[in-house]
Amino acid sequence: MNAPWSPTRSAALRDPFVAYVCDDSAADAIRPIAVEMGWSPEKVIRGGLRAAIQNLAVAASPNVLLVDLSETGDPLNEINALAEVCEPGTVVIATGVANDVRLYRDLVASGIQDYLLKPLHPDQLRDALAGAQAVFSAPKSFEPQQDRPHLMMAVMGSRGGAGASTVAASLAWLFGEKDKRSAALLDLDVHFGTDALALDLEPGRGLTDAIENPSRIDGLFLERALVRVNDKLAVLSAEAPINQPLMTDGSAFYQLQEEIRAGFECTVIDLPRHMLVQHPMLVQDLNSVVLVTEITLAAARDCIRFLAWFKTNAPQASVILVANRVAASGVPELSRKDFEASIERKIDFVIPYDQKLAAQAAKLGKPLAETGKGAKVAQALHALAGRLISASSDEADKATKATADKGTSLIGKLSEFKLKIGKPKAA
Repeated sequence: MNAPWSPTRSAALRDPFVAYVCDDSAADAIRPIAVEMGWSPEKVIRGGLRAAIQNLAVAASPNVLLVDLSETGDPLNEINALAEVCEPGTVVIATGVANDVRLYRDLVASGIQDYLLKPLHPDQLRDALAGAQAVFSAPKSFEPQQDRPHLMMAVMGSRGGAGASTVAASLAWLFGEKDKRSAALLDLDVHFGTDALALDLEPGRGLTDAIENPSRIDGLFLERALVRVNDKLAVLSAEAPINQPLMTDGSAFYQLQEEIRAGFECTVIDLPRHMLVQHPMLVQDLNSVVLVTEITLAAARDCIRFLAWFKTNAPQASVILVANRVAASGVPELSRKDFEASIERKIDFVIPYDQKLAAQAAKLGKPLAETGKGAKVAQALHALAGRLISASSDEADKATKATADKGTSLIGKLSEFKLKIGKPKAA
């Protein structure tokens, strides 16, 4: 609902503002502010949220919509019903009598621009409507650039606790910070994902809703489901109840990948190991895989298995091996040399162990790459991000060159053929 407007209908059919309220006192508070904003007071309508859903199912959505939740028994579910009839671009403000911080957070996570507690104060209302108008007028934050190919990558740990989520969050942040790419971080650990937690965000219900109702997934759904970290990074995560099993054939994850590809320049998938067994099709469009490992005997065994699996099931993806939490001192379980000999390949990047920096990042709710600017950990993550960006650009250049060479080769062959048939035979 809060997506910047894409002109699916003529602008003349869209009202600049409509409010659906439950009582006269709310209507009386809104009308004079609407007049100040240059909007018609007649667009303040009695009826509340349910009237809004009924009317907008058959009429064009306004630019700014204010709905009253005072008579709504289940505001979150009914807001989802409103989202299904609202066109992309409508900025929604809710008002109600429930003074509940959790309700406010859930509403904002579902795509509502703001929630105002009744009775409505003129200054509060004026600021909210001005903010909504500013959001509608602003350009889209995540406007993908057409001259750069989409970078789709997965980060996976060879063992649980290897630090794959920490690396994934830092890489997603670096793609926006380092290369100015719009990035979406998709955490597919539905029950125990930590990406939103690490970034100090409420995960919302977007991912679980997508799994339960894959048919609802589209650009509008994605705008409501994603939680924004900044103007370049958004996160889709979940904290599903432990007693709620993951019942899906994987189609929801594939559809999410397609929608993210259409709206972002980069997709970072935090991929739990068990997902490879259940949903191997998740890797078929990947450009790169970052395999995060510790230097242990068990990790060496699993690295061998994963490297072979990716070679067979995702031959198009380059696999980058990253050793994480490598201590500078102490006696390791395996030496780096022995580890590399056992897996028959080199480690590409080493991220040193810095417990103090990791604790600071957790307290601040920021990615490790942002918290530790200048530290060796951040330098390693910057180098890894640079490698991934460079690899993506190289692949695009190779594809363009191959297309050009293919065309030249065909023309050359035709020209050569014409010369041969046109040349007279020797006497």
